[in-house]
Amino acid sequence: QLQLVESGGGLVQPGGSLRLSCEASEFITNYAIGWFRQAPGKERETVSCINSNHDRGYYRWSVRGRFTISRSDARNTMTLQMNKLTPEDTGVYYCSVGVGPCDTDGRLWNNNYWGQGTQVTVSS
Repeated sequence: QLQLVESGGGLVQPGGSLRLSCEASEFITNYAIGWFRQAPGKERETVSCINSNHDRGYYRWSVRGRFTISRSDARNTMTLQMNKLTPEDTGVYYCSVGVGPCDTDGRLWNNNYWGQGTQVTVSS
């Protein structure tokens, strides 16, 4: 079974940057990939998604212009570059893969596999 492992979370000050990575145990060439997050006391929400055809990244409105999703099928990895972080970006971030598709709000549909999550805390 495909396994996903995230890394790169941590504590950062507002305005700072973090780069999250997710490594898959198997080829992800035919999968859409996505990132989700869950803040304390809130439901898990979509962050960003990219289809298997690498067409473009899709993002939730609150992270557009600040976050960039990318993938390397040769390395079975995906990344989420997060810039200009705010306290509202705090949460546990999860990577996920599935057949997709992505929608224009950055949601990955029909996703079957999840990573264990990595904590991102934005605080001064």
